[in-house]
Amino acid sequence: MTARQLARKARVLRWIMNRFRPYLGAGVWICRIAPGFRQVEVRMALRSYNRNYVGTQFGGSLYSMNDPFYLLMLMENLGRDYVVWDKTASIDFIAPGHGPAFASFAIDQAFIDQVRERTAGGDKYLPELPVEVRDGSGAPVARVNKTLYVRLKPRLGQAA
Repeated sequence: MTARQLARKARVLRWIMNRFRPYLGAGVWICRIAPGFRQVEVRMALRSYNRNYVGTQFGGSLYSMNDPFYLLMLMENLGRDYVVWDKTASIDFIAPGHGPAFASFAIDQAFIDQVRERTAGGDKYLPELPVEVRDGSGAPVARVNKTLYVRLKPRLGQAA
């Protein structure tokens, strides 16, 4: 895929995700998906529909703004020869979110190479990927840890 095609694919995916009803309902907005799917930036405004009983960001919405991005980024960078699933996730709430919340996701070539190396023999690999949710001043609101399940798909004639 050319750089131009990757950039278009990133723009189209961002457009679609910003109209995805669960994200609309949570107040999540995808600000940027880098053309190579190596970086994603997400924002969630504090609205009446994602505010909890005490007037701060609803924890479920804070988690949802982190849910699919590492998986999507890795799928796009590994290609169709790999199975990539979410395995586990945890969120540690650090401080109440009183305003907009932000999260940035990034993977690099070294990580992609590591995944390819660890799965080359058909083994599963369970990388743990952290992300911090921050408020407008940069102070941490929550820490999310995602564990992905990654495996090279078996070739025809190979046992699974």
